[in-house]
Amino acid sequence: MKQKIQMNPSSDRSIEEAYQLFIKKAKVRNLSEKTIQTYNNHYKIFSEVYDTSLPLTELTEEVIDNFTLYLREKREIGEVTVNSYLRTMRAFCYYCMECGYLKKFNIKLLKETRKIKETYTSAELERLLAKPNINSCTFTEFKIWVFENYLLGTGNRISTALDVHISDIRFDESAIILRKVKNRKQQIIPLSNALASVLEEYLEIRGGAEEDYLFCNIYGEHGNVRTFQDLIKKYNEKRNVEKSSAHLFRHTFAKNWILAGGDIFRLQKILGHSDLTVTKQYVQMFGQDLQMDFEKFNPLDRMKKNKIEM
Repeated sequence: MKQKIQMNPSSDRSIEEAYQLFIKKAKVRNLSEKTIQTYNNHYKIFSEVYDTSLPLTELTEEVIDNFTLYLREKREIGEVTVNSYLRTMRAFCYYCMECGYLKKFNIKLLKETRKIKETYTSAELERLLAKPNINSCTFTEFKIWVFENYLLGTGNRISTALDVHISDIRFDESAIILRKVKNRKQQIIPLSNALASVLEEYLEIRGGAEEDYLFCNIYGEHGNVRTFQDLIKKYNEKRNVEKSSAHLFRHTFAKNWILAGGDIFRLQKILGHSDLTVTKQYVQMFGQDLQMDFEKFNPLDRMKKNKIEM
C-alpha cells in the first residue's frame, strides 16, 4: 500500500537533525569547503554547551543570547570572533525559519569596536624591499623578497597569491589573472611596471613551465600558507622588522591607495570585495591619516586664508 507524503512536523526534528539538513543544503548551494568547515567548527562548540538532541523548537532567541554570553565571558572570545559564530548560528537558524521549522526571531551581531588596522611604515618597507645580493643570498631569500614585492604591488591575500600560475602573469597585457579568490570569482588586476620588472628577473632565475605555480615550495608544488607566513617572519626579522603578517601588505596597499587619492570603487575591484562596505572600512580606519593636511589642501580653508592675507 502506497503511503501519502506527509509534512514532517518541526517538533519531531532535533537540533542535530536540522543542522545536518542545513549542511546538506549548503553543499547543494556549492558553498566553499572552507565555509562549511567554519560552520562545523562553530556548531561543534555550540553542541558542547547545548544538548543538540533536543527538539529544534528548543532553539530560541534566549539560547542564542546565552551562547553569546558564554563565548564572551567563559571563553573570553573577542567581539569579532563572536560575530563569526553568530553568523553561523544565524545562517542555520534562518534556514530553519525559511523551512518553517522555527518561529522567526532576529539574531543581531555585536557592535564591533573599529580598530585602526596595522600597516607597514615607509621605513619598514624600505628595509623589506631592499633588494638582496643575488650573488650571495639563498634562492629562498630572493623568492620571499619577490613575494613581498608581489603582495605590496597587488594587495592580494596570501592564499590568492599562492594560487597564481606563471601563465597568469600577462606581461604583454600588463595584467594578472587571479583564478582563485575568496569570493570564488575570477579576477583580472593590473600589473604595474615596477612589479613586472621584479617578476621578469625572478622568472629568469626561477625558470619553470607556464603551468607551474609562480610561488611554489622547494619541490615545485603548491605553496603552503603557513610555510610562507613563517618564511616572511624570518625574512622580516632578519631586516629588523617585528611585524610579520602577510596580510599587512594588503592593508598597506589599501591605505596607500586611499591616501594617494585612489578611487574607492577601483580599490574594491582590485581587492576583490563583493561588498563596497568592506572597502569603505579602510577609509574609516585611516580617517586620522586622511585628516592630515586637510586644511592645507581644503579649497574653502585655502580661500579664507588667502583672503585674510590680502
